[in-house]
Amino acid sequence: MVGGRDAATFGRLYDKVKHLTDCIFYTDGWDAFAQHLPPARHVIGKAGTITIEHDNSNTRHHLGRMTRRTKVVSKKAQMVYDSIKLWVALTTPDLFHRYQNTFLSIFR
Repeated sequence: MVGGRDAATFGRLYDKVKHLTDCIFYTDGWDAFAQHLPPARHVIGKAGTITIEHDNSNTRHHLGRMTRRTKVVSKKAQMVYDSIKLWVALTTPDLFHRYQNTFLSIFR
């Protein structure tokens, strides 16, 4: 979800993932999380965030537009969204192989 760190942006994000009923949300103590997340599935603390922080770090490392002080910045939300979508496709083996097969079929 592209937007500021505010309750409205988080509300839009939660609307996209609230159908995932068998997951736990690990967050910091920000009030907007408590407003939107069901208490039974909301854990405040860093115990479950190690994996996602690792993924975020790798994404920032490989996508220049996700870092500050760079010339590779696009201010258009669609470009940021498309870059993240491409990154996910390239780093998810099932998606990557599907796109790879489609691309390689051009040369067969």
